[in-house]
Amino acid sequence: MLHEPLFSSSKKMEDCLAKKMEITVSEAEKRTGRNAVNMQETYTAYLIETRAIESQSEGQCAPVDSLWRRYSEFELLRNYLSVTYPHIVVPPLPEKRADFVWHKLSADNMDPDFVERRRIGLENFLLRVASHPVLCQDKIFYSFLTQEGGWKEMVNETGFQLKADSRLKALNATFRVKNPDKRFTELKHYSDELQSVISHLLRVRARVADRLYGVYKVHGNYGRVFSEWSAIEKEMGDGLQSAGHHMDVYAASIDDILEEEEHYADQLKEYLFYAEALRAVCRKHELMQYDLEMAAQDLTSKKQQCEELATGTVRTFSLKGMTSKLFGQENPEQREAKIKVLEEQIQEGEEQLKSKNLEGRDFVKSAWADIERFKEQKNHDLKEALISYAVMQISMCKKGIQVWTNAKECFSKM
Repeated sequence: MLHEPLFSSSKKMEDCLAKKMEITVSEAEKRTGRNAVNMQETYTAYLIETRAIESQSEGQCAPVDSLWRRYSEFELLRNYLSVTYPHIVVPPLPEKRADFVWHKLSADNMDPDFVERRRIGLENFLLRVASHPVLCQDKIFYSFLTQEGGWKEMVNETGFQLKADSRLKALNATFRVKNPDKRFTELKHYSDELQSVISHLLRVRARVADRLYGVYKVHGNYGRVFSEWSAIEKEMGDGLQSAGHHMDVYAASIDDILEEEEHYADQLKEYLFYAEALRAVCRKHELMQYDLEMAAQDLTSKKQQCEELATGTVRTFSLKGMTSKLFGQENPEQREAKIKVLEEQIQEGEEQLKSKNLEGRDFVKSAWADIERFKEQKNHDLKEALISYAVMQISMCKKGIQVWTNAKECFSKM
């Protein structure tokens, strides 16, 4: 049996959507249809159900609204949120295909157990967004939950794709920023390390799960041997047969146990993907800082050109300065016209620089507030996940002790 949704935020806003609306992804359905290039494809659709909470508190039974969404639509929503709110650590989606699984578990994205875990992860994503103090107020998000048709058109009309920064531009900014913010540099480094640590943890967990699977299944051999032995014994037969039965039950229990354990792995995977969301905020800050530095550099260059034209002196070597020496200077009217154009550009550049500085300060303030909110959430969630995982391991060990205690009693009665 799988657990309820992973969501467990340590702090919720009173006016957030999650306080006003019940949101569930209640079921998944395998479907067949035509894709954009008219090729037949099989995909999974998820049923989103919403119900107003306010009418329930008044003793009324609120009607349930429902609609189906594909995973690709969840991806479109998240991409829109990431571009529209660059200062926010946008909650990640569950994985599209299973990774870090123990080898006996299917990695097929159509496998019923995997689809069920992804259903829970998609519900968790919606609850994360609905509980975020800023994201929950987004009209597109509300339309995603409540509007069956025309939703994609609404998203595309925002033009968010045009606002998306290219990876090449982001990479360029990373290497060319002269004065990076130390806090964001450290955060980027932390997100890399967090992703690395959780990846290693998930790999270890998968290896442990494989070994546990082997150990449990080998107990089935005890069951077979005890059963065969009981057939040739009179006084000892019943005891051996009973002990063999306990071993068989123990061996068969591991399949359900390890499938349930994937729930805890999914909680860790969420923060594996959150690490990329953190890096996205850092990249956006680098881009803003790079644009600011380029604007400042351009303004300085224009001021220098204006000064050189006004004084008639060239302070630095340039092809333009060399050309002027070889072919003569501009006449006074030409020089005055150029100075006037430069002065207008300088004024415009100063206003632009001031605007970029204000934008940068606002971004840092908003981003850092959201990062602090995220850290609090992360600490709470990972602590709970690790405790739950430890409790599960303890429970498994107790089952092993109980099996051998039962076997001991069977042997004692022979």
